[in-house]
Amino acid sequence: MRLFVLVLAATLVATLTIAIQHSFSKTDQKPTSQTSCANSIPTDKGMMMRSFADLKFTPLPDNPQMAFAPITGDQKEGAYTEVRIVRAGTDMPVHTHNVEITDVVIKGLWYAGADMASAKNFGPGSVIVIPAKLPHVSGCRAGSDCVFYHEGKGKFDFTPVKSKLLDKKSGAQL
Repeated sequence: MRLFVLVLAATLVATLTIAIQHSFSKTDQKPTSQTSCANSIPTDKGMMMRSFADLKFTPLPDNPQMAFAPITGDQKEGAYTEVRIVRAGTDMPVHTHNVEITDVVIKGLWYAGADMASAKNFGPGSVIVIPAKLPHVSGCRAGSDCVFYHEGKGKFDFTPVKSKLLDKKSGAQL
């Protein structure tokens, strides 16, 4: 499966340079059903083939700075794969997901970590696996929109983690 992810990422990189701006501008189209989109992928002897230019991007309902194009499954129902585009300079504060998430960076400088101070940058070809329920930050550094292959082991969710208040004098959590 990891080899498939890397081959898919390499294929998407090849078409990305020409298609990225055009594809992101299509986010104002009427959203398509994830299930019908996944079912429309042509198959030949078990192979899945989809060019980047044919992907239909839809803004995430809770974050219009991020758009997704379904490949398989349905993020509202269970396990899924998709390609995501995130606007440069987008930051997601500390949050968790109930399932393991895998991202393969195709374009841009994506970052992730336990908090902003320790977050690391990941360029094209990088693979990030975030275990279920692990608090983390993520986002796309300024300069270029980020594109990545995204895989969820189950239904997608995004749960913000409330920061703990500290007593200014003692530093103890309140």
